[in-house]
Amino acid sequence: MMRRVLSHLGLILACLIVLLPILWVFRTSLVPEHASYSREVFPAVTLDNYRALFAEKNFGRNYMNSLIVALLSVVLTMPLAAMTGYAFARFRTGGRFARFATLASQMLPPVALALPVFMLYRVAGLTNSLTGLVLVYSAINLPFLTWILMGFFESIPEDLEGAAMTDGATRWGAFWRVVLPVAAPGIMAAAVLGFILSWNEFLFALILGGSKTATVPVALAALQTSNGVQISQVSAGVSLAILPLLIAVRFIQKYLVQGLSFGSVK
Repeated sequence: MMRRVLSHLGLILACLIVLLPILWVFRTSLVPEHASYSREVFPAVTLDNYRALFAEKNFGRNYMNSLIVALLSVVLTMPLAAMTGYAFARFRTGGRFARFATLASQMLPPVALALPVFMLYRVAGLTNSLTGLVLVYSAINLPFLTWILMGFFESIPEDLEGAAMTDGATRWGAFWRVVLPVAAPGIMAAAVLGFILSWNEFLFALILGGSKTATVPVALAALQTSNGVQISQVSAGVSLAILPLLIAVRFIQKYLVQGLSFGSVK
């Protein structure tokens, strides 16, 4: 009994450690700027910070830019990652070297790629465009998502595909009708992770983007002015930035839990 109580207390403490900073950020977004550092929970509630964010800072456009770039990069990356991961898992394509190269590409610091990508984009005319951001996010996320999906496909028994091909299905038909439905939880989990990575990315959005294509992280960084950080507006922006991630996790929680329970992520 005592052990159970202690475990519950530990879980409650862990939840408080995670949630309290987020709740305090939300609280700061609802109070006037001069009361941002007050110890009172709600000295005065106002929506002026949100209003100023959209009316004066053009945050709505930044929000749409982030949504467009994150969603399109996931849509573009997932089919490629699924087919590449399947090829690695079933046919050992490229051998151990290809697998190592895929994993090693994630060890490069993004700043090492920033300058070459910027030079290429400048020649191709892709700077300050959402298309350029979608392409670079897809390229960055592809190795990571491939590595995750490879683990999911390796967890699926090959006998399932063998049975489908015995019944007359082609290799592609077995992949499409048998493997993909079984791997759906893993694919959904990988898609969520890809969306989060693209949504939070800052460096390439700052270097390759401009005022018209600025995403949420870039817009929030711009709130640091010569008069200091506009902490209330930053808190309002952070509260809004968390919202799509909470909605995504809420609606696909079942797939996320199933996906993270097997495969290379476990």
